[in-house]
Amino acid sequence: QVQLVESGGGLVQAGGSLRLSCAASGRTFSTYAMGWFRQAPGKEREFVAAISGGGASTIYGDSVKGRFTISRDNAKNTVYLQMDSVKPEDTAVYYCAARRIILLARMASSFDYWGQGTQVTVSS
Repeated sequence: QVQLVESGGGLVQAGGSLRLSCAASGRTFSTYAMGWFRQAPGKEREFVAAISGGGASTIYGDSVKGRFTISRDNAKNTVYLQMDSVKPEDTAVYYCAARRIILLARMASSFDYWGQGTQVTVSS
């Protein structure tokens, strides 16, 4: 069982930056692929980014490519989402997710564990 706790959400102005963190429990963090998803009110959960267990491979959703960066520190059992040049349409609850295998995935159904979410609000 893996427990995930997100932090770093808040209010930011359009064009600004924010860094989200997700701390994971357990001793096998490096064997999990990790992902970030988001969900805005009235919308479906959307894939944001994912990173392989070792951190060498990453993938991004089209709406954030070139603006957001996912990274991980396996020594700290933590995955990050650096959000730059944010837009009002980035406003959502952001969720961290863990996948029990090392390979990347985009679908929410491919992830086994989820955090409680952190709210990000971008003002125009």
